[in-house]
Amino acid sequence: MSATPSSRTPQQALAALLARYTPERLLVVGSRELPAIDAFHQAHPDSCITHVDAGALPNDVAAQRFDLALIVDCLEHLPKRAGLELLGGIRNLNASRLAALVDLQACDWQETDFFALALQASEHFQRDEQTLHLFTYDLLDYKQVPDWLNAKFWANPENFGKYWW
Repeated sequence: MSATPSSRTPQQALAALLARYTPERLLVVGSRELPAIDAFHQAHPDSCITHVDAGALPNDVAAQRFDLALIVDCLEHLPKRAGLELLGGIRNLNASRLAALVDLQACDWQETDFFALALQASEHFQRDEQTLHLFTYDLLDYKQVPDWLNAKFWANPENFGKYWW
């Protein structure tokens, strides 16, 4: 991640994520007071936004699938193990896109903990002494298709893409 703080505010970054993906079903874990989400909901009143407090997801929410999950002001209030289980569970079961906004100084997390969960460091925001980091995950961008995966490298290139074993 670059050492230069983002020129945007965290709310602008969240608004940009919401504008990019325009989720029909949005999961917000943690903070309920987010102007970016309020503005998104006003612009897209048909979208379903589910808010849950920091902690394990309730059973009825854990059984649902969402287009995007936002974790904001949450990991700072959980033990690290509970936070890892929360992020991993949401990433694996509830949403193929995930964004976590976290103050690393306020919790015992490191950037590498997010990298271990396949999240990417997107931006960081500096205000006075506080630094917020935005980590994102998108299943579609998780792994690039290797350059060797094509007909040129097959023993029988005429059969590429025709048969599955």
